[in-house]
Amino acid sequence: MNRKINECLRQVYGDTWTMRHSESLKTRIESSRKIINKKRKPHWDESDVVLITYADQFHSEKEKPLPTFNQFWTQWLSSVFSHVHLLPFYPWSSDDGFSVIDYYQVSPETGDWNDIHDLTASCRLMFDFVCNHMSAKSEWFTFYLQQAPGYENFFIEMDPATDLHAVTRPRALPLLTPFTLQDKTVRYLWTTFSEDQVDLNYSNPDVLLAMIDVLLTYLERGADYVRLDAVGYMWKTPGTSCIHLEKTHQLIKLFRAIADDVAPRYGHHYGDQCPTPGQCFLSGQRAR
Repeated sequence: MNRKINECLRQVYGDTWTMRHSESLKTRIESSRKIINKKRKPHWDESDVVLITYADQFHSEKEKPLPTFNQFWTQWLSSVFSHVHLLPFYPWSSDDGFSVIDYYQVSPETGDWNDIHDLTASCRLMFDFVCNHMSAKSEWFTFYLQQAPGYENFFIEMDPATDLHAVTRPRALPLLTPFTLQDKTVRYLWTTFSEDQVDLNYSNPDVLLAMIDVLLTYLERGADYVRLDAVGYMWKTPGTSCIHLEKTHQLIKLFRAIADDVAPRYGHHYGDQCPTPGQCFLSGQRAR
C-alpha cells in the first residue's frame, strides 16, 4: 500500500492496526484496481450541472421508478445536466433513506443495479455513502444484538453516566439509546441522529475495513463521485464536541488516498449536518 494510506492508518490506529488488517486491505484494494477502469474527469468546471434526486421520484404505470427515471433522463434531461446525484437508493428504514439497512443493494421497489449501470452510459453519477451510522434494522446490527462473533465491537457502547454535555447535537433527541442483547443485558449505544440510526465504531479497525469495502463497491458500481454523509461525526471522544475531530479528518484523507489509488481522479464531496456555519466540509477538493 502507498505511503499516504499507511500514514493515515498510523495516525488513527497506531499499534491496533495489525498485519491481518493490512493484508485484508491490500487484497481488497488490489481487487478494485482490476475492476475499475473508467476514465474520470479531473475536476469540476462551469460545464458541470448536477441533478439531485431520490431514486423513487419518477413514476409510470409499467416500470419501477429507476427505469422510469432513465427514460425520462434520456428524453428530457441529459441535454441539460451532466451529473446525477442519487440520494440514498439502498433499502432503508427511516430518515428518507439515511438509515441504511443494506449498503450493497438497490431498494427493490425502485429498481436494481442494472438500472444504475444504464445511467452510467449517459451521465456522471454521485452516490451517497452514509458512513457515520446505519439502520437498527440492518443485518450488521442484528448480528451485534445476537452477539455474533466479530460484531461485538461494531457499534459504540457507552456508560450512560458518562459526561457527554460537550457533544455537538444536530437533533434534539437522546444521544444514547438502550438496546437489549441476546443474553438480556442492556447496552447504551451512541445514536447521533435517532434511535434507528446507530453510529458505527470506527475505533474498531474491522469496522473501517467493512466500510472501505462499501466505498470501493460504489466505485466499482460506477460512481464518479461519492458524497460522505454526516462524515464530521465519525470519531467520538467523550469530553470533546465529537465533531470534526482530528481522527475524523485522517479517516477522510484515508478514504481519499484509497480512492486515488484504485480510481484516479475520483471525486469526494463532503456533506454534513452542522449546527454552526463554517463547520461543514463543502468542497469536492482533497482533504488537507
